[in-house]
Parts: sequence; structure tokens; C-alpha cells
Amino acid sequence: MRQCMAIASNGRLLCKKVRFMLKKIAVDQLRLGMYIHSLGGAWIHHPFWRSQFLLDTAKDLQQLRASKIPELWIDLRRGLDVFSPTHTATSLDPMPEHTASAHTLAENSPLALELAQARQLCEQAREAVQDMFQEARMGKAIDVNTCTALVQEISDSLAKNPDALISVARLKTADTYTYMHSVAVSALMAALARQLGYSEEQVQQAALAGLLHDVGKARADIEILNKPGALTDAEFEHIKQHPVTGYRLLQKSVADTLVLDACLHHHERLDGKGYPDGLKGTQISELARMAAICDVYDAITSDRPYKRGWSPAIALRHMSQWCGNHLDERLFRAFVKTLGVYPVGSLVRLSNQELAVVFAPCAENTLVPKVVRFFDIDNCCWLRQPVLTDLRECQVQPSNGGGDALSIIRREDPNTWPFDCQVLEDLWQNACQASHYAEDDSQHWLACPALLAV
Repeated sequence: MRQCMAIASNGRLLCKKVRFMLKKIAVDQLRLGMYIHSLGGAWIHHPFWRSQFLLDTAKDLQQLRASKIPELWIDLRRGLDVFSPTHTATSLDPMPEHTASAHTLAENSPLALELAQARQLCEQAREAVQDMFQEARMGKAIDVNTCTALVQEISDSLAKNPDALISVARLKTADTYTYMHSVAVSALMAALARQLGYSEEQVQQAALAGLLHDVGKARADIEILNKPGALTDAEFEHIKQHPVTGYRLLQKSVADTLVLDACLHHHERLDGKGYPDGLKGTQISELARMAAICDVYDAITSDRPYKRGWSPAIALRHMSQWCGNHLDERLFRAFVKTLGVYPVGSLVRLSNQELAVVFAPCAENTLVPKVVRFFDIDNCCWLRQPVLTDLRECQVQPSNGGGDALSIIRREDPNTWPFDCQVLEDLWQNACQASHYAEDDSQHWLACPALLAV
């Protein structure tokens, strides 16, 4: 018990460290996918008017390397790190000595770049939605052209790697929840539409409905909207007006009747106990039923001031119990296939009594995803180093000495374990990048500072 308490204490400490993931590096250590936090030297020594941006073009990389900037700071929470054993970077949160071996992440590692690009897209989308809400508060019409361009980018990102955008979009703060919720629901709607075999035009229609579904909240009382606790009956009645308010706002600029209907009816329930019109069953359009599923999923997996979000796998388990009364079962089954039985970021217990986080699904069999193992339950301690494991094909040698193939025996609720959800986010994202190391005879771990600092 004392050991577990110590772990809990360390967990709190490491979670504070995670927030300070800035590193000072030399210009010649730059690589595509890094997020520039601050440029060293005088502004006259470089051509960039911004000091914070994602380094995602070869032209910008060449300009920085050719500049007179002696050094700069990168943000490890928003982009790639330098993973070379020879670098001498100074970090506010130094990497442990046993990070990676002599292998370096490929300069154009597709998944690593997609994660960085997903972060950038989410930030741009959040700003666009925030501007849209501000315009709505002022009584101005919604700029449909901006929204259309945004859903096109979301659709393109999902086509390359749906897990990257959907998982990154789950990361929200209390201040950004309202806006990032719209972005996340848009991405989920597009992914679900693809799973259902919709045409590309219909996919973007679904993404647009997701992006606009909560625009009526722009006219809601901000104090009620951000209240850090349960709403009173009167406050809830006030919030329940947002679908109708949004519908009226959108009628000025959105011509697509299916999108308008989904925004109006995404809070309807199959049993007729929803709002605003108390529709039942097939009275609710398919797009509105899809929106209900995506809206609920993102809401219950997000941290709020008054409630910690459920992990993806736990959320799906609860949602399965709401099918028939609230949610459409056929669409929910398709939604589960979209995310996988164990979505990326899910905490699971393995048959060797270790905890692991899912970092990649298996398209052929959703029960055997790729995971990163990191915690020994029997001994109540972190593993010395996280271990990447493909449950589909590996007969691994578990850390406790057993020789049986590993399998998932159940989902776990992160809230019952002594580590913050941020640790899990770091684990799966670093695991995605580490999986691109090229070594035939051994596995190597791309350092997760939040975990290995313990």
C-alpha cells in the first residue's frame, strides 16, 4: 500500500512536469514536425514574423538552418523531439539516460508527421470555431465558406490517419472545451460516415453537421455554460434551447436541410424523451442519430470542471447500454468499428497482469490492437521501460516470467489508478512514433518523459 501511495505521489509530480515540455536545441538539430516555441537571437536574424509555429515545410527548415539564429526552444507537447544519442540539448525536463538507442526517427515518419499535423489542424479549427461563435454572439451570419474549407481539411486528415485526428481532438482544456467539442464531433461524424459507406460529399455533409451542431450555445448564458457543477432545473431548461437557437442562426446561411435537421435534433432520443421536439425512432433522421452518438461520446470522454472524462473503452461500454432507448444500435455498432473495440488511448489489463495503453487498432481483428505495456499490477510498480507489443502476432515473454501469449482481459478505468490521463496520452503518442524505429532484432522505446521520469 505504501508503494502504491508513493506511486500516486510520483504520478502527481510527473503530471506537473509534463506541462513544462520545452527544450532548447541547436538550429542544426531541427527537423520537420517540430513545434517552434521561441527563436533565439534578435528578430532581425530571421525572416519569421511568428515565433511559435509548426515546422512542416522544407522551405522553412532551410531558412532556419541558413539563418543566424544560434539556438531555439521547441515544444515537445505539440511536435516532435530530437531523438539522437549525440545531441546535447538543454531541457526544462531532461530526458532519462535510457531513452532510445542509436536509432533516430525517420525524417518523414508518416504517423509522426500526421500527429503533428493533426495538432496544428485542431488548433486552426479551434480558432475558426471560436471566431464562428463570436460572430454568432454578435448576431452575424455564419461564414459557410470557412466551415466548408475546414471540413474539407478534416476529411483529408481522416483519410490519411483517422486515429491521429480523432485522438488529438479529444485533448481539451476547460477554456477550449466548447470549441474543441465541435471540432471533435465533426471528425467523429466524418469517420462514422466513411464507415457507413457514405460518398465523399455525404462525408463532408456529416462533418459540417458535427462542426455546427452546437453553434446555438453561442447565445447561451456564458456563466451557465461554464458552470463548474450540476445545473439547476432552470439552468438546464436554458441550455436545452441551444438546438433551436442554433437552427435559427444557421437558417440564415446554411441551405442544406439535412445539416440543419441534425443540428436541431442531435439531442433527440429513440424513446421520445429527448429535445426539442420529442421525436421517436425513425422520426429522427439518420444524420441526427449519428450526431447524437458522436456528441455523447466526445462529451463523456472529455474532462469537465465537475467530472473527469471516461476513457474511450469505458465510454463505449456505457454507451452500449444506452442503445435502444437513447442511441441507435446499428449506427453505434458502426461507430465502434470506426474507433475499434479498444480505441486508441484506452487503458487495458492484460492476461499477464500488466496495464497497457492501446496505440494502434488492428483492422482485421479489433480485439487484438497494438499496445504499450507500462505497469506491473502484481508488484504495483512501473515497468523499467515501456514495451511495444502487437497482440495480433506476438508470443511475448511477459515481465513476470510467463510464456503465454498476451491478450486483453478487460478494460480499466484510469480514474482508479495512480496516474493522470496525460500520462496515457503521452504513452500512446510516443508509442506511435517509437513503432517507426527500424531494428529487426529488438524493440526500442521512444522516451515518454512523463513516465520515464518516475
